[in-house]
Amino acid sequence: MLNDNLFYVVLIAVVGLIALTVNFVITTREQQEEAKDKRLTWLKGQAEHILQAIAVLREADCKAEIVHKINEHATSLLEEVAMLAPDSELFNSLSQQKDTADKAYPDPEVFDSDKALKRAQIYINFAEKLVIQLARGGKITLTLARSYQQELYWLRITIVADAHISQGERFQNSDDLMTALSHYRHAKALLVRANIPHHNKKPRLDKIEALIQAIEPKRARSQGTLSDSMDRLL
Repeated sequence: MLNDNLFYVVLIAVVGLIALTVNFVITTREQQEEAKDKRLTWLKGQAEHILQAIAVLREADCKAEIVHKINEHATSLLEEVAMLAPDSELFNSLSQQKDTADKAYPDPEVFDSDKALKRAQIYINFAEKLVIQLARGGKITLTLARSYQQELYWLRITIVADAHISQGERFQNSDDLMTALSHYRHAKALLVRANIPHHNKKPRLDKIEALIQAIEPKRARSQGTLSDSMDRLL
């Protein structure tokens, strides 16, 4: 009788141990899958933003060294996605986005619309923050990151300023001088306020000043003609 009881105790203990082991394995796998899903979600968001930034930087003719470093980081993220989810829809989608980003080329006309200009500002600003993250992760030196950040900041300013200059020239060619002048002055204000050495700004500022001076005398003559006409009428 005692042996039977002992047998049942041992059997219950074994069954309990097996149940605990199975539960541990299942729980561990669920936690691993949850952690994997969270990581893939993070990788998806990061990779998509970085690939968009790369496309914008290429279109803006950003310094090749900066694009290369950011592109290396994007590649490392895609490699991790491939390791966690090979042949997945996510990996295929990101690979296509990278291919599109890699084929982007310098084209100032891309930033002609307000929507495109806003997109460029958002992703260049994202790249400014990203290079600091790369430095914190030990992928580049902090000194190099600060240099890249300054380059990207200036790129962001010049894209907007050049877009205003381009729009101003179009309005000027259409004889809408007041609107053209507004664009030129906006571009000038952006450059003047930019925290950049003056010698970097000077070529653009000189160009804008010449464009403004070309319009303002015409406005003065136009006002004189109107005044003369009013005198004759009176």
